[in-house]
Amino acid sequence: MIKQDRILAIDQGTTSTRSIVFDAKGQEISVARQEFPQYYPNQGWVEHDPEDIWRDAKATAQEAVERSGGVDRIAAIGITNQRETIVVWDRATGKPVHNAIVWQDRRTAKLCGELKKEGAEKLVTERTGLLLDPYFSATKLAWILDNVAGVRERAEKGELACGTIDCFLLWRLTGGKSHATDITNACRTLLFDIHRQQWDAELLRLFRIPESLLPEVKDNSCVFGETTPDLFGRAVVVAGMAGDQQSAVVGQACFKVGTAKATYGTGCFVLLNTGETPIVSRNRMLTTIAYRLNGKTAYALEGSIFVAGAAIKWLRDGLHLITHASQTDDMATRVPHNHGVYMVPGFVGLGAPHWDPDARGLICGLTLDATEAHIARAALESVAYQTLDLVAAMTQDGGGTASTLRIDGGMSANDWFSQFLADMLQARVERPKQIETTALGAAYLAGIGVGVWNGLDEVASEWERGALFEPKMDAAQRKMMIDGWHMAVRRTLTQR
Repeated sequence: MIKQDRILAIDQGTTSTRSIVFDAKGQEISVARQEFPQYYPNQGWVEHDPEDIWRDAKATAQEAVERSGGVDRIAAIGITNQRETIVVWDRATGKPVHNAIVWQDRRTAKLCGELKKEGAEKLVTERTGLLLDPYFSATKLAWILDNVAGVRERAEKGELACGTIDCFLLWRLTGGKSHATDITNACRTLLFDIHRQQWDAELLRLFRIPESLLPEVKDNSCVFGETTPDLFGRAVVVAGMAGDQQSAVVGQACFKVGTAKATYGTGCFVLLNTGETPIVSRNRMLTTIAYRLNGKTAYALEGSIFVAGAAIKWLRDGLHLITHASQTDDMATRVPHNHGVYMVPGFVGLGAPHWDPDARGLICGLTLDATEAHIARAALESVAYQTLDLVAAMTQDGGGTASTLRIDGGMSANDWFSQFLADMLQARVERPKQIETTALGAAYLAGIGVGVWNGLDEVASEWERGALFEPKMDAAQRKMMIDGWHMAVRRTLTQR
């Protein structure tokens, strides 16, 4: 009998979908990837077609399984996803009633501002650990209910279902038999009480969301359902789900209190494990759930940077300064210093610790001898500066000072950026051998669910460092550069 000891991880991101098959040692066996379109119907609006997402998830999953040698050795599926992006669909047909509204979308900034004026943010933060910002799912969901013809009526009748991308994919994979999400996605909706760990009736009333729309909330590692046999040739159990940032916490084995990771994808998200105790931030960090296994919850402080890799993508697709992201490493190395050029990438507002949805991007310090290399370097530097701001805020919140930051995601492959990050943080920066830690985390969660791994200790024992970066910049130079960054941020926040 063939041993089932491999896991298929579906990693559904903001700009692409990846499916990776991992073996029982957490090593990559096969991978398939597909970029999909972004839609911008109005200024500050960002949408995805859920059918694009389903098409690519199915195609890449089938391709990765085939490349790995077939379904016979696949023990389970893990799903990780872009968080806060919300979909509403018909329970009878599974068809979406509108495009998915993406986490980057700013269309509900006015509604969030009105709710803040009414004093609602205190309740929201106490229950959810989050802030009233368009980033989160609830106001997006309310917008669909109020602006798509007939949708609120149908929702009130129980004809519709909603969920984040993990939930939508699970529904499709199981042929509509499973309407469930995991706790890390649920806790990002503004509708979930992270202390009582359930949907909150008062918040549902605040945002006018019918509870019948919502999925069941489960642990990160458990049986969510089985795929329809036609997808892979036999039914495969879905046994792990987590939002992308929490999945990376698992993939980076940040299980001890005080351990921290930063994932550099479209945005950047720093999570610091605070253990069984949720820390209330005084500096506008988020209090969130890192993971819950066997009913035991670990919390985290989180800082959110909305634009990280997206700034590099803008250099490529918007300014046409580069043709591939890897070129930025050489360009940053080509110039001896930043020449006083700073980029504040507020393309979709600024996240923590500012939480200004109306902020917009700024490049300052340009002179006639500034070049494309200085702009590329400024884009890379901006991500490190923003990371520094988050880590400083977490330290002030009592989260402790992490002597080491584990990094992953596309930008972490850039050695120049990784070294500059270590210099700015004045901390060791570790990059794992397997930088696809988001997908790996989903695989670990699914594997724990079906016994491929025995638990978090075994997962931690498999983590391997691929590169280490230690601070070496002169203190005076570091201070001068950080001062310049803070000046640029002040200009951004006051330019309106």
